[in-house]
Amino acid sequence: MDRHIPFAGLHNFRDLGGYSTADGLRVRPGRLYRSDSLGKLTPGTPDWDRFLSLGVGAVIDLRYPWEIDARGRIPEHPSFAYHNLSIEHRPYDQAALTADVDPGPYLAERFMEVAEDGTEEIRRALEVIADAARSDTPLVFHCASGKDRTGEIAALVLTLLGVDEPTVVEDFSLTELATPALLAEWSARNEGRTPTWPGFARAPEAVMRLFLAALKDRYGSVENYVEKSLSLDADALAATLRTHLLEAPPADRPPLTFRRATDADAPLLVRLRDTAALWQLARGIDQWQPGEKDEAHFHTRVREGEVWLAHADGHLAGAYELWWTDPAAWGPRPADAGYIHRLMTVPHLAPPGTGRTLLTHAESRIEAASRPYSRLDCLTTNPRLRAYYESAGYTAVGEQQAKTDGTGSPYAVTLLEKRLT
Repeated sequence: MDRHIPFAGLHNFRDLGGYSTADGLRVRPGRLYRSDSLGKLTPGTPDWDRFLSLGVGAVIDLRYPWEIDARGRIPEHPSFAYHNLSIEHRPYDQAALTADVDPGPYLAERFMEVAEDGTEEIRRALEVIADAARSDTPLVFHCASGKDRTGEIAALVLTLLGVDEPTVVEDFSLTELATPALLAEWSARNEGRTPTWPGFARAPEAVMRLFLAALKDRYGSVENYVEKSLSLDADALAATLRTHLLEAPPADRPPLTFRRATDADAPLLVRLRDTAALWQLARGIDQWQPGEKDEAHFHTRVREGEVWLAHADGHLAGAYELWWTDPAAWGPRPADAGYIHRLMTVPHLAPPGTGRTLLTHAESRIEAASRPYSRLDCLTTNPRLRAYYESAGYTAVGEQQAKTDGTGSPYAVTLLEKRLT
């Protein structure tokens, strides 16, 4: 359902494939990966076999040599070349930072230090990535957690490929899905202690947004940084990467199939919602926050209403909740409607039109229950979402100024309704 590839010992191994560019192309899947430390891989294990099955031909390790001495490097194997390019030159201990340190500006400043200190290593990393692209060889780059140094290289490459800034920011923030596992791993290495810094292993979107703003303020653009600081021909590099790492999206998209969710699907639904929340935050949409809905929420929705999953070619594409009452938003009402909540699609990977297909399926369920109205709500501060629902035939019929779901302060929502045939 997402771009994290499951490993037992790796928590942040991701495929950069599937991101769209401004000219309608997409990054080829299975060609460019980012990860936390591959030093955790061990030959003879399922993780090692899974890694080798990806056909990786080049590995870039962005860590310091002393980190490699302490934690190990990926085992040698004839199928890939190994490059240690330590792009960070001023070490610091994130776990020991104090709680008053704001992750956004602090890490953005560290990223700028890396961009200016590590020019030789960053240049070489981009050259290795370009060489792998030319030879159609899958490549993975990594640091310790697969977040900061790895995120910086990913941001440069995705920008040169023509991926828009919100998606670059989103890609950085997806480490948030791995944060609990990264924290548990750190604690296990440190006698059960908790890092002093609450921002440890976190990847708030503000970090990448502030870094890209600072880079552009100083150099004008990522391309100018590549030209002026890295002494590379940015146009030629971008052309090489685009020629070999981009493709046209598939012309034929598989149809969606639906099944009703069960309690066993709760972890999947939590992850889907958190992924959708990160997509929103990267685009300045302050509607959902990761971690707001836990498995208990979805257990309740499965029990008291309906939750449906949509799949495309065996992969999760989206989901929605269907309620039969919604007094928090609509007040007491007769049994004349179904209430659609948490309409979610898998960012970048769901077929086009998945959201509209989910709406249509939900409406068919409401009609099957002999109820003439489909109702939903959205934050009054989200005109983009309101316009989406209006384009699907919904009409704004009022506002609820103090909706509450029991998890935070009351908030205002626009109420939308559609008369079903």
